[in-house]
Amino acid sequence: METLINGGAAAPGGAGADIIKDSTTATFMADVVEASTTVPVIVDFWAPWCGPCKTLGPVIEKVVREAAGTVRLVKVDIDQNPEIAQQMRVQSIPAVFAFKDGRPVDGFAGAVPESKVREFIKKLTDGAAGDSPLDEALDAADEMLAQGDSQGASGLYSQVLQHDPTNIRGSAGLAKSLIAMDEIEQARKMIEDMPDDQKKAPEILAVISQLDLEAAGADVGELSDLRVAIEVDPNNLDARFDLAMALYAENDREGAVDALLESIRINRAWNEEAARKQLLKLFEVFGHTDPVTVDARKRLSSILFS
Repeated sequence: METLINGGAAAPGGAGADIIKDSTTATFMADVVEASTTVPVIVDFWAPWCGPCKTLGPVIEKVVREAAGTVRLVKVDIDQNPEIAQQMRVQSIPAVFAFKDGRPVDGFAGAVPESKVREFIKKLTDGAAGDSPLDEALDAADEMLAQGDSQGASGLYSQVLQHDPTNIRGSAGLAKSLIAMDEIEQARKMIEDMPDDQKKAPEILAVISQLDLEAAGADVGELSDLRVAIEVDPNNLDARFDLAMALYAENDREGAVDALLESIRINRAWNEEAARKQLLKLFEVFGHTDPVTVDARKRLSSILFS
């Protein structure tokens, strides 16, 4: 895998100075609509006061540079150019649109992870903007971690970070590997030492939630005792909360979700909505497209709005 990483990605910025540019109401037609007839153009609507924009912007710029001219990025400050945002019906920022052949063809909102940005650009360029060697290494590390080889994954994530110390996906992967190896304090210190702006990335926020859940799971009693406590008093929400964390510690994801949902059904407001907040942390750790998350969100909505 060392050979893979050293295979050489495209040099950033090597495809011309106009790959990334700012645009205005006066130049939008030429910068985006006309330009997209020859190469796909991504439009990033942002503002200086927008925190998530500061997280997403550098990620898009990085991936666009690595795409080496197969796609361009145009940035539009909505404070300076409100007319364009109104025409595109931008309701919140960051908002990203993709133009191709003179018209918008795709888009997304919010500070999505780098992996999603790569998928977005790869789809837009019909695969021409392929994965970099580092991404291939990260894919291999993710697969190792998913298969239980946390030691091997840890080594590969570390290699990636040697080449790109600010790689968010690599940092999140290494922290997850450390957690899987029960090196909780090492993972926690690694996250604490990261710059504040990196801690706001969705991948890192998911790791922080995982660390919180690990801590909560370490402080609960035995599963059998917790189940007995609930049998004696079904409204014992402290025991239900601890049961959920104990089940999570045992990797019973569905059981943990069921316990929290039942607590919310009994009394949503208990302990300042602790069960609902903990459930949202589980969603972050599982991933928002995970089948367990998708099903649990539907059940949560049914409980909250019934």
